[in-house]
Amino acid sequence: MRRSICYSEPNAGLAGEVGTWKFIFTTASTLPKNSLLRFDMQNTGRSTDWEIPQVNLKKKSNVIYMKLPNGKILEASEIHSKHLVAPQFQFRLPQEISAESSVTIFIGEPPTKKSSAKSKREHGNQCQHSIQRRRHFFLYVDPTGKGNFKDPEVFNFDIKGNVLHTIRVMTPSFAVKNKRFDVVLRFEDEYGNLTANAPDDTLIELSHENLRENLRWKLFVPETGFIMLPNLYFNEPGIYHIKLQNMKTKESFYSSPIKCFQEESKGLFWGLLHGESERYDSTENIDSCLRHFRDEKSLNFYGASPFESEKETPADLWKSISQNCDEFDEDDRYAVFSGFQWQGDAKSEGLRHIIYQKHGKPILRKKEARSNSLKRIYKMYAPKEIISIPSFPMGKSMEYDFKNFNPEYERVVEIYNAWGSSECTKKEGNIYPICAEDKKGVTESKEGSILKALLQNKRFGFCAGGLDDRGSYNSFYDHYQIQYSPGLTAICADALSRQSLFEALFNRHCYATTGQRIIIGFSIAGKTMGSELSAIEKPGLSVNRHIVAYIAGTAPLHTVELIRNGKVLKTWSPDSSTLDIEYDDMEPLDKVALSKPEGEGLFSFYYIRVTQEDANMAWSSPIWVDSLGKETASTKKKNAKK
Repeated sequence: MRRSICYSEPNAGLAGEVGTWKFIFTTASTLPKNSLLRFDMQNTGRSTDWEIPQVNLKKKSNVIYMKLPNGKILEASEIHSKHLVAPQFQFRLPQEISAESSVTIFIGEPPTKKSSAKSKREHGNQCQHSIQRRRHFFLYVDPTGKGNFKDPEVFNFDIKGNVLHTIRVMTPSFAVKNKRFDVVLRFEDEYGNLTANAPDDTLIELSHENLRENLRWKLFVPETGFIMLPNLYFNEPGIYHIKLQNMKTKESFYSSPIKCFQEESKGLFWGLLHGESERYDSTENIDSCLRHFRDEKSLNFYGASPFESEKETPADLWKSISQNCDEFDEDDRYAVFSGFQWQGDAKSEGLRHIIYQKHGKPILRKKEARSNSLKRIYKMYAPKEIISIPSFPMGKSMEYDFKNFNPEYERVVEIYNAWGSSECTKKEGNIYPICAEDKKGVTESKEGSILKALLQNKRFGFCAGGLDDRGSYNSFYDHYQIQYSPGLTAICADALSRQSLFEALFNRHCYATTGQRIIIGFSIAGKTMGSELSAIEKPGLSVNRHIVAYIAGTAPLHTVELIRNGKVLKTWSPDSSTLDIEYDDMEPLDKVALSKPEGEGLFSFYYIRVTQEDANMAWSSPIWVDSLGKETASTKKKNAKK
C-alpha cells in the first residue's frame, strides 16, 4: 500500500530566520473535488513561537496559500477552535488531485512577489525563536469534504541556532581563595539558543582580574555550543568578573560578579520559586521546563507553581509535576521544590504560592472543605513542612492586607515579579508599579504594600517571582498589563540541596532582584539578613547599630539605600559597580524605634535597596532590632526592687 509523502523545502532553518517555507504533500490516493486539507502549525501562541501567517493574499508579506499541480493558487481560510490558541488553515480543493500528484503549501512572501533572497527576508515569515529537532507540522486530509478528519500527515522541520551573538558565562556567585570551581560557557544566538554558527577562524580569549597575561586561555567555538572549564580559582579575595573577548570582532562578554572570600563561607544560590518559562509550559511540559531552567538558564533551584484548580491542574498533571520535581531534584546540582498557587479571599488571604519541604504531597484545592481557607491549611502542616508565600500582594482583587499574617508559615513575601513590585506605591517612589494600559487591567492596592506591613511589625524576608500568565494572571495580556523582566531569588545557604535551601528560606536568608545576579551582603552586629536582634540581650545596640554591607552589581550602581523603618537613612552613589559599606547608626534606638502594635516594646527594621544605572534593582531581606523602650524598662526596674 502506497503512503503519502510529506517533506519541506528547505527542511531546516535558523531560529528567528525570516523566509518562505514550502510544505509539499504528495498524495498516495486520488483526492476528489471539494476535499478538505487543514494545515496545523502547532502554534502555542507564545511570542517566541512560529509567526502566524495571514490568509489575505493582498497583503505584502507573511501570507499562507496553496499551489495546485497546474499552478492554480488557493487562498486559505482560518479555522478557530476553543481548544487551540492559534488558528488552523483550511483549503478546499476546486478540482480533483490525482494520486502521486503534489500540492504545495507556501508560508512567507505572497505569490505576486518576485522571489529573491532579499524579498524572502523582507516579506517572508519568521521561524520560531527556539531550536528544535523534527519540529512537527500537521496536515489533516478529508476526502469527503465534510470535516471528517482522521490521523494527520506529518511534516518535519529542524530549527538550528542562528549566528553567534552572545557568550554567556555561568559561574558561582561566591568563591573561596585558592579553591577551584567550574565555569560553563554558552555560545548563544540572539534568542539564547546554543550555536556553533560562527566563522571558522573565531577565537575567544578568557581572562579575569589579577590574571597574568601568559595565563590567558584561547578557545574555539565548540560544535556543541557550550563548554565547561574546570579548576579555575582566584589567588586573592575580592570581586571578579570572567571576561571573554571575541578576538575577531573585539566584542567582550562578562560574567555576573563573583565574590571571592578569604575563608570558607556559605553559598549563594539563584533560582525561581514562582514563575514559568516563556518557551515551555510549566504544567503540561514540566520536564522541558525544568531542563530549560537548569541547563539553559543555569538556575540552582526552581519551584513548581501551578494553580490549584481542577481545571488547570487535574490530578494526573499534578502527579506528573510531582514525579518530575522528585526526579530532577539532585543535591549539589539542582534543587526542585514542589508547590502550587492558591487564591483565597482578597485582602484577608490573597494570592499565595505554597511550597512543600518534601516531595509527594497533595495539591490542596480551594473547593475542598479541608483546604478552603488558609487557617485550615496551616492546621494540616507543621510550620517547617510548608512555606506560604504571599504573591503579588499589591495586585488589586488579589491583594493581601497582612492583618491575618502568620509569621510561622509566611516566612517570605514576594516583593517583585514580572507584573510589578509590591514594595510600596508609585507615589512613594516605586519604579516598577503595578499598572495597565487598559482600564480593565490590574492596578496597585496600597493595602497590600509590603512597606506598610513592615511598619506594622510584620516580619518576613523578600523573594522575587518570574513571569506568569496562568490562573489569576491569564487575562493580563488581553488587558495590556505592563510587564517587566522576570525576577530572581537569591538564597544564602550551607549547601545546594532542597533541605538546606528550604531551611535558609525559612530563616529569611534570602533576597530579591529584578532578574540580574546582583550580589548583596548585609549584616548588623554580625547578624545577617533575616535576623532578629534584641537590645535587651545586647544593650550596646541601644547606642549603636554597626552595619556592614557589600554590593556587587551587574552594571554601574546608581544608588544604594539603607532603609530604616520605612525611610531612607543613608544613600550612597558610587561611581562603580561595587560598594563596601561600614556604617554606624548612632541615633538612640528608643528615639527612632517604632511602637509594636501588638503590645509593649519597640522595634526597628533595616534593609538595603539597590538600584543600578540600567534600572535593575535588588532588595535585601530586613533585619529587626527590638528594645523595651525607656518607660517600659524603668517600670521593669521598679518592679524588680519591690
